[in-house]
Amino acid sequence: MNIQDLNPQAIWKNFYLLTQVPRPSGHLEKVQQFLLQWAAEHGVEAFKDNAENIVMRKAATAGREDRKRVVLQAHMDMVPQKLDEVQHNFETDPIEAYVDGEWVKAKGTTLGSDDGMGVAAIMAVMESKDLEHGPIEALITADEETGMHGVNNLSPDTLHGDILLNLDEETHGEFVVGSAGGINITAELQYQEEETEADDVTVRVRLEGLRGGHSGCEIHEGRANANKLMARVVRQAIQDDDACLVSWKGGNMRNAIPRTCEVVLSLPKENVEDLHDLVAYCEKAFREEFRFIEDGITLTLAAAEKAPKQMPAEIRDNLVDAILACHDGVLRYIPSIPGIVETSSNLAIINMGEGRAEFRILARGSQATYFEYLQEMLESTFAMAGMKVTMDGEYGAWQPNWDSPIVAKMQEVFEATFGKKPVVRVCHAGLECSIIGGKYPGMDLVAFGPTLKSPHTPDERVNIQTVAEFWEFLKNLLKAI
Repeated sequence: MNIQDLNPQAIWKNFYLLTQVPRPSGHLEKVQQFLLQWAAEHGVEAFKDNAENIVMRKAATAGREDRKRVVLQAHMDMVPQKLDEVQHNFETDPIEAYVDGEWVKAKGTTLGSDDGMGVAAIMAVMESKDLEHGPIEALITADEETGMHGVNNLSPDTLHGDILLNLDEETHGEFVVGSAGGINITAELQYQEEETEADDVTVRVRLEGLRGGHSGCEIHEGRANANKLMARVVRQAIQDDDACLVSWKGGNMRNAIPRTCEVVLSLPKENVEDLHDLVAYCEKAFREEFRFIEDGITLTLAAAEKAPKQMPAEIRDNLVDAILACHDGVLRYIPSIPGIVETSSNLAIINMGEGRAEFRILARGSQATYFEYLQEMLESTFAMAGMKVTMDGEYGAWQPNWDSPIVAKMQEVFEATFGKKPVVRVCHAGLECSIIGGKYPGMDLVAFGPTLKSPHTPDERVNIQTVAEFWEFLKNLLKAI
């Protein structure tokens, strides 16, 4: 079955259209043009604002003009991740989505249901001729995945709504009323390369097969970080095999747990056999350490073209020590809400070589002073290695309003629709509600959506049945507001 034929077609046909439009973060011109053209073809008022967001508006159905104005909100960009063996250019190629039992998946890439499902639902509401609702606005934001640029630069006079329904939650039947804040941390160092020894050989060590994952939604699962594992291999290779570091490349998105890492080393030829043994030992050790979490860890060693330059030993040692010392993963859970992460960091991207080293981290936290402590910890770690540390893209935590009127109404509608109570909770993933709430302090905010699994990885998938239930609930909710 083609995904556009799934039920409800109102959402799936629009999601299919989105899969045909390249929209990785940072490259949104095509999807912006698509959304504006789609709106024009369907008679929907739409424009692009000064922050590259797409705003749509729809009048109330007859007799409901005095209802509270609802803002439907989602983000247009997607995280570009793929399996190494898959040939795919996210800037030019469509996503190949397919039905696999109860799920819709993509062939070897991220699916883009985060947050294409939210955008498709907005399109379904905007084009519908038979829904009953009050006045509606839609805000489809730009580059949420790489710093929330769209909402950070949103003008405070763009929206006129009373209620914001964020459609970027990933478990059907759960309403999110609070989320963590975040900040980008970048550590950089310039260094002067030195020549490799004439008799040394060059090898490539590659770590792959990790699950990766969303650094907000799945950071608590203890999944392996490719950069952290590789640091253990490299440090031992330096100590036992006189290895020198030529280059390092691991991870590619701040909010994705890194799945792969590759380093190039230079070392005496007579030590290569011992390095082979070390690689085999580490692969076995990593598989044992993560055997209940990861099932595809692969560590390989291969010959590489002779490298003429390498990193000086003192710089190398300082940087490898910094990677080993850098906190990665959960730092603390919320004391008053067991099982919910309060503070975490993701050592997401490392690029080293040709005289330049750069580390990129996304840190998250919902308790202000403890979040500051995490930032100071990370800054100190990299400063001891002589690196320049900068921080940007900060957004605050979304503090929950447990007495939200819209949440009370949603609980009532959900129970009437499905005969069971929903869950109201906070989450560790960053949601744009925190920023929008700061710009529109009187707005009542909540997040919800269908069930997605493993966003930010090639195993991303969306549950078909929950999309139908999500759509039924959304229709009933808009009518009830």
